Amino acid sequence: MRSNGWWRTAAIYQIYLRSFADGNGDGVGDLAGLRARLPYLRELGVDALWLTPWNVSPMADGGYDVADYRDIDPLFGTLADAEGFLAEAHEQGLRVLVDLVPNHCSDAHPWFRAALAAPPGDPARERFWFRPGRGAGGELPPNDWRSYFGGPAWTRLPDGEWYLHMFAPQQPELNWEHEGVRAEFADVLRFWFDRGVDGFRIDVAHGLMKTPGLPDVGADPDPADLPYQDHEGVHEIYRAWRRIADGYADPRVFVGEVWLPTTAQFVRYLRPDELHSAFNFEFLCCAWEPNAIRKTIDDTLDTHRLVGAPPTWVLSNHDTIRHVTRYGREDTTFDLGNRRHGAFTDPALGTRRARAAALLTLALPGGVYVYQGDELGLAEVEDIPLERIQDPTWERSEHTDRGRDGCRVPLPWSGGEPPFGFSPPGAAQPWLPQPAGWSALTVEAQEPDASSMLRLYRQALAIRRERLTTLPEDIAWIAGDDGVLAFRRGDGFACVVNFTAAPARLPAHADVLLTSEPLRDGLLPADGSAWLAL
Repeated sequence: MRSNGWWRTAAIYQIYLRSFADGNGDGVGDLAGLRARLPYLRELGVDALWLTPWNVSPMADGGYDVADYRDIDPLFGTLADAEGFLAEAHEQGLRVLVDLVPNHCSDAHPWFRAALAAPPGDPARERFWFRPGRGAGGELPPNDWRSYFGGPAWTRLPDGEWYLHMFAPQQPELNWEHEGVRAEFADVLRFWFDRGVDGFRIDVAHGLMKTPGLPDVGADPDPADLPYQDHEGVHEIYRAWRRIADGYADPRVFVGEVWLPTTAQFVRYLRPDELHSAFNFEFLCCAWEPNAIRKTIDDTLDTHRLVGAPPTWVLSNHDTIRHVTRYGREDTTFDLGNRRHGAFTDPALGTRRARAAALLTLALPGGVYVYQGDELGLAEVEDIPLERIQDPTWERSEHTDRGRDGCRVPLPWSGGEPPFGFSPPGAAQPWLPQPAGWSALTVEAQEPDASSMLRLYRQALAIRRERLTTLPEDIAWIAGDDGVLAFRRGDGFACVVNFTAAPARLPAHADVLLTSEPLRDGLLPADGSAWLAL
């Protein structure tokens, strides 16, 4: 039987905490700044918030290197501040998901410090992947695995052993075959659930278990059969976690970050006794092209129907090129391995397509994610001075990949110059520089403008909550002109997207609810979208 949980239709707003709002004036976003902006989020019309990591961390990878899973980093506030925020968010009618990083911890975590202090073979090292090297003197890594951030996935210690890190060296991989690791995270779940957290977004959800023996990848690996991801044993972990979540009177929720190459692999994480939902990266990476979009939508709905899970739709997040920039390029796809930094972008075209894409995603059945700044039409910041880049990808890639800082620049709230209300007067400069041109994109500038991106999102989210969340979890395509996609949900609502360069006719309708661009003589402009009452 299908669950009617809130997450099935929720609009969830992703908050990259360091860049949302600075309350104490140190140039970094924090819980005080977030709490002050809760009325804005309520007015925007979202149902829930997802916060990137707020735990104690040296910030070697923006908080995804956790040193204490049960406390808040002083950069953001205190545990009491977090509890106050949770209570206030709930009073505003907002659910809260937070990031959980179980694949790896920080090299400052007490477990890893104890492991470093222990000799090879000591039980303290069993919570991680310590191995002797290869070669006559152990001078070669234990296998050929490469870090996602570039370079080898192994670092050698002075005692001769190597330890595994699929990301930065400051992020040692946890050994999920160790019962102590499993018990620790079960307790961490309860710790935060008991404090009111409504669920977790699970970082690298596919990567926890490794193939026994840690075999080489080889020269020509099968992307669907890699030894460091999607191992069968990971599903046992999530079934155990699901039992914990379901044990609460108001069941808690898990959302997986699951980057996998095949549908067959992906869908197994969404079985009824595992994760509630997972991010739809196929849709995020898809080209702005009608046949590709239609196929991705159909594949997504077919896949999720197999296990009765709700689909999700997302256009950008804290790891990707913002879609305003992506959609203004000749190649509108996204590839983690090739971000195409510096490719020519038409900002007007990208913005127009982003407006159309907003209505498309918000019209689809299931849940939807809005990354902070999407609602303001922010573009990727591609000219951050090299000395200000903080993403470890920059160094690990030997300065060939500028990394993810461009989508993490602090939000503009008000005023005509940086920090645009992100920080209080007299504060330190923001941790990443803001473009001067963002003065036209502040919340303050967009609120009175009926044609702004912000007003479009507010209207769309209000209509979505009022009319669309109770509609069937399926769509029916409407036949029409080439290059124009139109679908119906139920008998009373339709969405139309014009991917062509010419105005397009709308299907028969009773009323126009909302358009991304004004109609011209009743026609939908190029790269425009419309919501219709039938």
